[in-house]
Amino acid sequence: MHDMTHEIMNHYNVYFQDVSGDIITVKTASVNDCGLADDLRFILNKNVVLEYADKDEIARLLKQLPQQTAHAAKPRVSKTGTIPAASPVIGLVHTTVINAINANASDVHFEPFEGELRVRYRIDGVLRDVSAIQKSRVAEVLSRLKIMAEMDIAEKRRPQDGRIRIEHGNALIDLRVSTLPTEFGEKIVLRILDKSHLGLDVEKIGMDQQRLDLFKKALKLPYGMILVTGPTGSGKTTTLYAALNYIKSPGINIVTIEDPIEYNLDGVNQSQAKPEINYTFAEAIKTFLRQDPNVIMVGEIRDPETANIANRAAMTGHLVFSTLHTNDAPSAVNRLVDLGLAPFHIASSLSLIIAQRLVRKICDQCKQEKPVPAALQEELQINDTTSFMGQGCEVCGNTGYKGRTGLFEAMFMTGPVKELVMKQVNSYELQEIAIREGMVTLRNDGLNKMRAGITTAEEILRETVLG
Repeated sequence: MHDMTHEIMNHYNVYFQDVSGDIITVKTASVNDCGLADDLRFILNKNVVLEYADKDEIARLLKQLPQQTAHAAKPRVSKTGTIPAASPVIGLVHTTVINAINANASDVHFEPFEGELRVRYRIDGVLRDVSAIQKSRVAEVLSRLKIMAEMDIAEKRRPQDGRIRIEHGNALIDLRVSTLPTEFGEKIVLRILDKSHLGLDVEKIGMDQQRLDLFKKALKLPYGMILVTGPTGSGKTTTLYAALNYIKSPGINIVTIEDPIEYNLDGVNQSQAKPEINYTFAEAIKTFLRQDPNVIMVGEIRDPETANIANRAAMTGHLVFSTLHTNDAPSAVNRLVDLGLAPFHIASSLSLIIAQRLVRKICDQCKQEKPVPAALQEELQINDTTSFMGQGCEVCGNTGYKGRTGLFEAMFMTGPVKELVMKQVNSYELQEIAIREGMVTLRNDGLNKMRAGITTAEEILRETVLG
């Protein structure tokens, strides 16, 4: 530990002057070097205060290190272990994470195999190989990540969850860490929660103007329930956060129950579910109703009790937002029935159901018009003979895609739709009447975006089904 501390100080030509709680004061001749502060925060897992000292003083202090081993300031790296005694590993982990953030990756995968540790980034929803770490370094890299996440480095048989917070530039970035025991060691996935890349503007989530206007109208209702549906990773949380950001004001009280809280929202009272102490979604909503709320956001309706109390809140003067896991908007109604809600109550409380997916956007720098293959026309059941696609360039990493946008299927609870809900018809019949009432399916919203040159036919086929 002492040798490692000295190695860091010598490497960066700094001196650890003092440790007070989670703050370490570092003497340096480069107090304006933001990169230095970022590196030390990342390596030490502490808040760093840079204090100026001239180069001669730094050199004198570093020379005294062998005699001051017992008295040198020692950063507390984590509650569960010590820094691995190999500075290249610290630099390797640091570089891997910072490069992922700079590449706008959403996740970093560290995957152990027989001869190496494979590293992959998920960028725009697709995993890409980045590097392979030699076998001799695997244990140290994985231990370093677990130490930073304050996990038990000795526990390798069970999955663990943790969290790392780093400062990158002027932004605080959270990393959600998950381990999974595998044949060749622990697989670790980092979910990067970078608020600076969180789209909180409802104008920019990807809705066409007609649906956006209706969405905004629903957001201004004084009560009712708005549901967002789709698989994990389809952008549901972003849509809900954008909705809350749109309606928040000093005049209303917004409370949320989440598991986990992915991003902190200014002006919103966010609460973390803790099932281990029986603080569930349902229990939280009961508490919220005694907190004078105007708006309640529930991370997910996943059981009958949560469905019932959320529905009751929507019917008693509160605007309620939540999510479900269904493939399309009409299916959400049957899911609520399966959770024990009466069709009459669903028709009375629901205002809007949005199903969504995320598709990659064509890179603007290398976009070109190309013919649509006949096989693709047949699969999508379209007559379009040409569309746009990216050729691949430095800007998009030679993928042809840069960034993502949403596809949306918005089912508004009009009179005819409510009537069929109360009759408990199947999803296909409900979809038919919803389309007649103006609903655009996910597939058709995707095709509209393909024709507008926003995304490709291949992306639409990958993310939607005929509907």
